[in-house]
Amino acid sequence: MILLVAPEIPANSNAERRQLVSSSIFATVILIMTEVMFFAALISAYMIIRSGAEEWPPWGQPRLPVFATALNSLTLLASAFCLHRSVKVFPSQASQSKQLLVLTIALGTVFVSVQGYEWIQLISFGLTITSSTYGGVFYLIIGAHGLHVIGGLLALLVCLRRLNSTSQQLTIDNLRAAQIFWYFVVGVWPVLYTLVYLL
Repeated sequence: MILLVAPEIPANSNAERRQLVSSSIFATVILIMTEVMFFAALISAYMIIRSGAEEWPPWGQPRLPVFATALNSLTLLASAFCLHRSVKVFPSQASQSKQLLVLTIALGTVFVSVQGYEWIQLISFGLTITSSTYGGVFYLIIGAHGLHVIGGLLALLVCLRRLNSTSQQLTIDNLRAAQIFWYFVVGVWPVLYTLVYLL
């Protein structure tokens, strides 16, 4: 039987040591782990508050725009697909990757804008953060997600800027780190939508 044994590398060897995971991706994964716990806490608090309420949503409070938000959710899901394609063709097809990245940012911006418009409408109908516990919890959970979407958009904008830069070029690890965070933002939304809008 032949045993294949890798040669030992001396401690003082100058051989190149490659990182298994880039620092940007590792930091993003750690960040997402904390964000998962954050949203889990929000969801748990929401379920406890809801289970203790006699009527949910309370009488007299405006109903949430379920159908309009469902359509808006499709733009967020579409943005994830566009970003997937952008990362897949980068860097061999940088021009196409850039176009898909711009489309991702545009779709994410549409999602946030529509959410903002819905908030304005709900506030005008009387659903505010102080009108009831229902309103306070709604704006806390959906607002927290909205801030994460904005944060993800800023990360994608930084990637786009570096893609256009000659002095500080975009690396695949930078783009993948932004992709991982965006996937988290997109992935947590159906859970929040189901709990807050449908159930």
